[in-house]
Amino acid sequence: EYTFREGWHHTGDLGRFDEEGFLFYAGRKAEKELIKPGGENVYPAEVEKVILQHPAVEKTVVFGVPDPKWKEGIKAVCVLKEGEKLEPQQLIEFVGGRIARYKKPQYVEFVADFPLLEDGSPDRAKIKELYGGEQ
Repeated sequence: EYTFREGWHHTGDLGRFDEEGFLFYAGRKAEKELIKPGGENVYPAEVEKVILQHPAVEKTVVFGVPDPKWKEGIKAVCVLKEGEKLEPQQLIEFVGGRIARYKKPQYVEFVADFPLLEDGSPDRAKIKELYGGEQ
């Protein structure tokens, strides 16, 4: 019933219309995305919530990346607060102590900033394009 509201079917997919009225698929809403490391279900939003509890992290985006062992691994791209320093392994251990171990990122990359959409939210597609290649 949740997906059908007021005559609309809410799938969690995002799209845009061009000037001619054609609809183009743009991705999934963040809370609808799913990473499947080793067959387990991991929602990026859940991992992001834990990462943002770390006092050194300003913002983060989590997504799936190719992984030779698990087929799909978890990667976090993070922007640290000004003046903060953190090693990837420190953040991985921080997250692993707060959620199920299979949900912790295997890969962490710190960047100065990442692309945003017009509404100020992270441009997940662009971030994944920039940082989501082979690990």
